[in-house]
Amino acid sequence: MKVILKEDVKSLGKKGELVNASDGYARNYLFPKGLAIEANAASMNEFNSKENAKKFHKAEEIKAAQKAADELNGKSIQLKAKAGANGKLFGSITAKDISAEIEKAFGIKVDKRKISLDSEIKTFGTFNAEIKIYQGINAVVKVSVSEE
Repeated sequence: MKVILKEDVKSLGKKGELVNASDGYARNYLFPKGLAIEANAASMNEFNSKENAKKFHKAEEIKAAQKAADELNGKSIQLKAKAGANGKLFGSITAKDISAEIEKAFGIKVDKRKISLDSEIKTFGTFNAEIKIYQGINAVVKVSVSEE
């Protein structure tokens, strides 16, 4: 019997999947506990519309991520910091600082955990920061650090 799972069921499948379960298991366990519904015409129609909606939203997310990556890729941002006499910064430039500057300069919100630096930025100069915008979509931004 084909059923649509309403919850994750161990050894059967995840929520929202269309799976094949034995008749007795479905009637005596899945249906009474509210873990699944029978895959009849009405529920299959609803299932297909939800699947199409998921695909559409995922495509929209990918399109927005690609647009953001195109907008950020190759751009450079300027950060100012205080330093000692030998040119070493007091502290360092972090992913949080870079994220805030990107949001201020380009209006694109980037999570600080999605920014990876080759090394810590503790001196003046130009550095590359890779931003993971979406799975498989990355952008590289140049970070220029100058004296305040």
